[in-house]
Amino acid sequence: MNLLHLEKKGLRGLSISESFKQGDVKSKLAGVVMRRDFVIDGFVFGTCTVEGDDATKSILEMYEKLERSDINFILISGLIIAMYNVVDVSQIYKKTRLPVIGVTYEKSSGIQDAIRHHFPNSSQSKIAQYEKLGQRHTITLHSGYDLHIRTEGCTVKDAKTILDNFTLQGAIPEPLRVAHLLAKSV
Repeated sequence: MNLLHLEKKGLRGLSISESFKQGDVKSKLAGVVMRRDFVIDGFVFGTCTVEGDDATKSILEMYEKLERSDINFILISGLIIAMYNVVDVSQIYKKTRLPVIGVTYEKSSGIQDAIRHHFPNSSQSKIAQYEKLGQRHTITLHSGYDLHIRTEGCTVKDAKTILDNFTLQGAIPEPLRVAHLLAKSV
């Protein structure tokens, strides 16, 4: 586990969100580097394949494109993106040595049946990737909204502190909200 200096005013994270429309072959990824004081001091774009297996690689490429050593953590809006393209948080943590927090906004009982339906010939591999993500933890933000998170490289308590610090109002942390707006606009 990395030691996060959660008290730092300059604490900054790379937050990634995606957007695609039905019929798109590629999903657009946008990353925003935002400081704890809500100053945006960087952004990056990428793509991943709808129904593919390249989301993790794309996110790592986005991080590397930034060429920054001052990023303290990575937030990702959803770990199953672009129609079942599973993000491997363990691999991202191993490659970057940064804590990774995957955020979802709704409870679900799992997606194994949906994967079997969409990928009848290759469902076992995607289900294994999904199950590797492990259990989600439900936290309640200072705004009163629940988030469902998975973490790698930090505790759930530290992840909650980060998410509280980066949420102005509502359920969506500000850097993920801005990243989603950017992803939708390109």
